[in-house]
Amino acid sequence: MLEKALSGSKKYWAWIIFLLAVIVVGFFSYMRQFNYGLGLTGMSRDVSWGLYIAQFTFLVGVAASAVMLVTPYYLHDFKRFGRMVILGEFLAIGAVIMCILFIFVDVGQPMRILNVLLYPQLHSVMFYDMCVLCGYLAINLIVGWTTLGAERKGVHYPNWVKPIIYLSIPWAFSIHTVTAFLYAGLPGRHFWLTAIMAARFLASAFAAGPSLLIILALIVRKVSKFDPDPDRNAIPSLVKIIRYAMIANVFFYLCEVFTAMYSHIPDEMAAFKYIFVGIDGHTSLVPFMWTAAVLAFLGIGLLIFPTRKSPVFLPIALLAIYFANWIDKGIVLILAGFVPNSFDRVVEYFPTANEISIVLAIYAIGALIVTVLYKVAISVREQSEV
Repeated sequence: MLEKALSGSKKYWAWIIFLLAVIVVGFFSYMRQFNYGLGLTGMSRDVSWGLYIAQFTFLVGVAASAVMLVTPYYLHDFKRFGRMVILGEFLAIGAVIMCILFIFVDVGQPMRILNVLLYPQLHSVMFYDMCVLCGYLAINLIVGWTTLGAERKGVHYPNWVKPIIYLSIPWAFSIHTVTAFLYAGLPGRHFWLTAIMAARFLASAFAAGPSLLIILALIVRKVSKFDPDPDRNAIPSLVKIIRYAMIANVFFYLCEVFTAMYSHIPDEMAAFKYIFVGIDGHTSLVPFMWTAAVLAFLGIGLLIFPTRKSPVFLPIALLAIYFANWIDKGIVLILAGFVPNSFDRVVEYFPTANEISIVLAIYAIGALIVTVLYKVAISVREQSEV
């Protein structure tokens, strides 16, 4: 079926060429990092996780978004999501591959990744995170490709796929839960040491991931003959999930702020002060945090009121929620966890141009994978509907 991705309009090929150009630039940046070391990044002794791990953390949530379609469709026979499920599964494949690539570039010498495989430590959360990520990638590849192939032939997917589909539901929850445990299990970082971290991760995932999925579905509707929601029922149902998930996410975050500030424990308050008002003149994250707060409440407001039905305001609301979560988990969460350092000082992190180039290249790789998979899925759907 991959041959269907080799044909397309001039705009399709222009998009592919653009993504390849970004990937080539990022590849040369990575080769510079490979030869020189992580000293080319903005990371340091005090801030050992930067933009790479932050993007990994955020994209795990995007990958988990597929379960928001898989669970209602396969488990509860919710037929409205039937035409969008394959889009969610293919989006999850691209997101998981990006997650793996961000870990790959973060470890410095890539051979170090083999240490996880050659010397597995059963008490290491990183080992379990690797297992759930690779497993989730395999599950979505098998389920998505098999069901699409069966649809192309005009037959029902084989029965052996159904147990794997059911397995994907708890597995999707596990990838974000285990990732949350990577941070919540570190006793030296007060900003991350909270039992509600996994719940926050899941709530943000079920808001940001489906938001991106709907945006992609709207793009697919405009650029192809395939309509993921011809009856206009699936997207409104998914919007309800996004709305409640984002409200829960904001509520969980406010609970964290109250606990830290009302307790007046200096170590608990430090990170929140840093991201909202700054500490000792260090305010690099303050604009990001307030932007995320404004976008979060803007997105919720637009989805609560009748504006959610508007073809103009709906994409704005979804983009606001998506970028609010991206700022929170893709920038603020990781960097604020390192404030203050062991000497009660603030060491700020600023990504380098080389680092940003690699990040953009990995996003381009993910976009290329999703584009190719969507092209195959759309071609099969258009062929089956003729």
